[in-house]
Amino acid sequence: MNKIVKDALLLTLITLVSGCALGLVHEITAAPIQAANEAATAAAYQEVFTDAVSFNEIELDASAVEAVKAKYADDDIITVVEALDASDTLLGYVITVTSHAGYGGDITFSIGVTLDGVLNGYSITDISETAGLGMKAKEDKFSSQFNNVSFDSDDSYLEVSKVDPSGSIEAISGATITSKAVTYGVDAGLMYFRTVLK
Repeated sequence: MNKIVKDALLLTLITLVSGCALGLVHEITAAPIQAANEAATAAAYQEVFTDAVSFNEIELDASAVEAVKAKYADDDIITVVEALDASDTLLGYVITVTSHAGYGGDITFSIGVTLDGVLNGYSITDISETAGLGMKAKEDKFSSQFNNVSFDSDDSYLEVSKVDPSGSIEAISGATITSKAVTYGVDAGLMYFRTVLK
């Protein structure tokens, strides 16, 4: 009986020490992790709006978020910011989207859209796709297809094709799921822009 009590006390002490150590590590690393995330977000904004000097977050329109979710069930609109030049003139918007349709999990990225609806491209801030396949979504060969894309009408959206890429996005070889996740996430962001911001 005495051995059981001793073992229980020892396990309790180990648990308490481990818990305190984890709490201390969390306190030490929380601020640097937050700073790194904020820096990555700022870099993503700047990448899709190189002319912008500052960015101002605006409130999401709940009904538009719901409308986007109804059409693009795998995508969430996370934030929308105004891209402003040195004289605080509005250049367009940066819309951050999380796609839940990635092969390896969620993909979060920001798209830039000018006031006249031209897509400036996207910048990925969080991705865990397969190395050498889905991770190619971060490479220029795939992402450059989204740069300076204008649309004929408000009901025009991007499509993914493995066979005939003319007029659509050419899928990453061996990573069609990732290609579709990013492309349709971009479409979700464009839909939000056209519903609320245009």
